[in-house]
Amino acid sequence: MIGHRTAVDGAHFAFTDRWGGVSAVPHDSLNLGGAVGDDPAAVHANRDLAAGALGRDPARVVWMNQVHGRDVAVVDAPWGTDPVPAVDALVTRRTDLTLAVLTADCVPVLLADPSAGVAAAAHAGRPGLVAGVVPAAVGTMVAQGADPARITAVLGPAVCGKCYEVPAAMRDDVAAVVPEAYAETSRGTPAVDVSAGVRAQLARCGVRVTQAPAVCTLESADHFSYRRDRATGRLAGYVWLDGLR
Repeated sequence: MIGHRTAVDGAHFAFTDRWGGVSAVPHDSLNLGGAVGDDPAAVHANRDLAAGALGRDPARVVWMNQVHGRDVAVVDAPWGTDPVPAVDALVTRRTDLTLAVLTADCVPVLLADPSAGVAAAAHAGRPGLVAGVVPAAVGTMVAQGADPARITAVLGPAVCGKCYEVPAAMRDDVAAVVPEAYAETSRGTPAVDVSAGVRAQLARCGVRVTQAPAVCTLESADHFSYRRDRATGRLAGYVWLDGLR
């Protein structure tokens, strides 16, 4: 259920795998995505299970309507009955909130400056990498009082550069913005390494990066992968700060 969990100076970072939930094939079993055709009751149950495994209140987990852009929302409460805004990063100063990001090949990016009491979660796929969602999230954290030198960034499971094959022109377009994302597959064909690109963007922002145990979602049967399966579930990354729950 919780594939990886770590804590750094009062900040907590966690990533799920695909097991331990109640969803049926092809979303089996811990699908946490609400827009992939799964039974909403199963998704709700899975979100409760995952939050419970982390010791967090599922009603205080903040999700996003992810659209592969660069918009960031600063949050101080769950969305409630309001429509979930179309953003690809969340920032909070609230210790009673848990921020969540959904992925199934894209890079989940979790960030925290515990000294400033600021946390963030970002969804970085190829379009978001090019758009600059991760630098935008860091910039919003800084506006909330964070110091890039104190921010820890943890990257979760994502498709690797050896597997993310793209047309040569697409690779060139990405590399024109983020050269470090230029890659080749294991077969020598054009590819994009989104994780490498995100790490480079964070380094340019002055942020240190901690890589969770490297997992390629396309290669791992324990993780959802849209590129491998198309009809599939979504993993989640969670970040929160010590304090009241």
